[in-house]
Amino acid sequence: MLIIRPASLADLPAITEIYNEAVLTTTATFDTNPKSEADRKEWFDDHDNRHPIVVAELEGVVIGWASLSRWSERLAYADTAEISLYVKSEYRGLGVGRQLISKIVEAGQRAELRTVIARIADGNEVSIHLHKTVGFEHIGVMRQVGRKFGRLLDVHLMQKIYP
Repeated sequence: MLIIRPASLADLPAITEIYNEAVLTTTATFDTNPKSEADRKEWFDDHDNRHPIVVAELEGVVIGWASLSRWSERLAYADTAEISLYVKSEYRGLGVGRQLISKIVEAGQRAELRTVIARIADGNEVSIHLHKTVGFEHIGVMRQVGRKFGRLLDVHLMQKIYP
């Protein structure tokens, strides 16, 4: 049975492994070099009640995670967050991402955020569709802003505004 729960420091090795798999094999992140657990610990420590991290656990193994991170350090953006969502490759397409995104979007509403932004690389139609299912709307495209795997990539901007 899949459990979606708040992340703890004990989940950091699995979170790092899942993220690094995405770094090396997908355009879901524009990081091009794997991160150490120390790097991810710093990232983890930047999260709080308004910017949570949740994990998907199956039979005691973390197989995915989602987070809301500060959009900007500038105070005027305090009610805006950016969403991240990663699922271990062998568990993609099984509904794990849908459950993670639903939980993290609910957490953002409980935290009284006003809006959540998603940046999704061109070609990731599955992610675009997934975000639409929880109320994100397409708000624009940043053209040729990233280069990964020898390709220039556009990034689609999506936004969810809480009622």
